[in-house]
Amino acid sequence: MRRNYKKAQPKIEDKRFKANAHITAPEVFLIDENGDNVGVVTLAEALERARESELDLVEVNPKVTPPVAKIVNLGQFKYEREKKIHKQKVLQKKIETKVVKLTFRISQHDSDVRLALAEKFLSKNDKVRVEMFLRGRERQHFDRARELMLEFIDTLKNRPDLNLEEEQPLTRQPSGFSIILANKK
Repeated sequence: MRRNYKKAQPKIEDKRFKANAHITAPEVFLIDENGDNVGVVTLAEALERARESELDLVEVNPKVTPPVAKIVNLGQFKYEREKKIHKQKVLQKKIETKVVKLTFRISQHDSDVRLALAEKFLSKNDKVRVEMFLRGRERQHFDRARELMLEFIDTLKNRPDLNLEEEQPLTRQPSGFSIILANKK
């Protein structure tokens, strides 16, 4: 029997704002439509001011005592807030960790290709994990494998356009070595 699975939806933190009659606090700290602080007023007075200016009374910060309420157009307020959140998401730079794999018996040309690849990743501000796996009898030569890894890292560090920093030092694993490098500007 075939099962259909739904893809997990990301949880979106949608902050609901209390507006007008939904505000329950007896007193609010009022900010008028011009952005001026009016001060602590009763809820009835704040609602009356909002009606006079033909706008909505929106509870902006409900966590403080008394809660902060602002006289604004609710639809425009929500639109601007969503626009601000979207802009923040766009500006976030997601840093990925790319993997460059080496072998114990790597040829010079293959090593140069891996160097160019690692340099490309680092220039794009991604982190790079350099791994070397040892198979079979290669595991008897951890010291030579460590030298190869250090040579590769030194060659990367000698590149003039890169300012490398070790996020994770060279660590020995049961089947090889790994190190995580990042380009710090």
